[in-house]
Amino acid sequence: MDLTPRQIVAELDRYIVGQEEAKKCVAIALRNRYRRQKLSPDLRDEVLPKNIIMIGPTGVGKTEIARRLARLVGAPFLKVEATRFTEVGYVGRDVESMIRELVENAVRMVKIEKRAEVETKAAKLAEKRLLDLIAPRAGKERSSRSPWEVLFGGVPAGGEGMAAEEENTAEKRAILKEKLKRQELEDMMVEVEVEDNTGPGIVLGGLGLEELGMNLQDMLGNMLPRRKRKRLVTVAEARRILTQQEADKLIDMDEVAAIAVQRVEQDGIIFLDEIDKIAGRESGHGPDVSREGVQRDILPIVEGTTVQTKYGPVKTDHILFIAAGAFHLAKPSDLIPELQGRFPIRVELKSLNRDDFQRILTEPKNSLLRQYTALLAVEGIELQFSADAIAEIADIAYTVNNQGEDIGARRLHTILEKVLQDLLFRAPEVEGRKVVIDATYVRQQLGDIMQHADLQSYIL
Repeated sequence: MDLTPRQIVAELDRYIVGQEEAKKCVAIALRNRYRRQKLSPDLRDEVLPKNIIMIGPTGVGKTEIARRLARLVGAPFLKVEATRFTEVGYVGRDVESMIRELVENAVRMVKIEKRAEVETKAAKLAEKRLLDLIAPRAGKERSSRSPWEVLFGGVPAGGEGMAAEEENTAEKRAILKEKLKRQELEDMMVEVEVEDNTGPGIVLGGLGLEELGMNLQDMLGNMLPRRKRKRLVTVAEARRILTQQEADKLIDMDEVAAIAVQRVEQDGIIFLDEIDKIAGRESGHGPDVSREGVQRDILPIVEGTTVQTKYGPVKTDHILFIAAGAFHLAKPSDLIPELQGRFPIRVELKSLNRDDFQRILTEPKNSLLRQYTALLAVEGIELQFSADAIAEIADIAYTVNNQGEDIGARRLHTILEKVLQDLLFRAPEVEGRKVVIDATYVRQQLGDIMQHADLQSYIL
């Protein structure tokens, strides 16, 4: 959290091309959180986050900026479409469900961190349990599928007495313990007991019943013993299952819930997409009633309220909301004034040009060209794109976006898939394991499509 705005922008530059103004806005919003933490407690609660509206066409990086920002600082993050709250009748799903989902995401994050802290101890406990499964102590019942029978055969005859059996078993357990440490038995099969989650759950339809359904399921789950079933798995898989079970026993879930709720309240980020689809003022009838109704439902969440969750009450006062929309048919001023006031920062993202497409193909750490190169490397093919091929792909993407719907960088996915379709299909049989894609090859793959505007609209 002590990253400077310049460092935050530099990190975002590794994945997102251009959109400097939007990156600056989110970097400042993130840095303000760090500054707020340094204030005195009485003033800290008074400093509210400056929520942001990103305006721009699809595929220019709005969602990616918010997602990378949250991942950068390990903050609980949720992406939700505003239109999902208008799906049923005049008002769709309960708007408070976004906070509950954000808390669930935070709980998962904290559990992963806590599991990492106890991993060493959990692994040792799991190995002991695994040894008991493979080689039960003397007098314990052994499964017919136990590796013990495979490795050592049956137990000593009863005439040798209990002492002989115990000595024999202890010796063999010591041998197996060493084999387990050296991971020499990883492919052997063993039975482990796991919780049975395949039973019917409690599903409650309608509005506002999601939390009730979850609470009922938790309550009944605590009252009734959990059903268990046996699975036949390899020793390697059993080690993973048992380690996770032991780690969960070592984790204090009350502490996990408390940390998760605090993180949501102080560091949570909600990306509210398609907010332009609910922009509209009440006209007395028609869809505007639904749109304004959703805005008024969202308003208290953004203003600051307390939402009841299965992990306790959560205050939303300091959650950062980043809204986004294309705003082709509506304007931010079409939102109700109260909601507009809660999004004081507005930034416009630019449409992508030819140079942007070229940079997107090559610069980001997770660029599409690197992804396809890595995928074909699995088949033993060394894939290379020439400079003129990259320029040609960028030019086609820009042209198609201008002639049809502008879907931004997502256009590159369709074009590259079409260019490489034949190679991806023939990859296992390709002779000569190095393939160079040049502009001529790109034009050959897309030539017929580019000449027919009607066909182009369907395929690209």
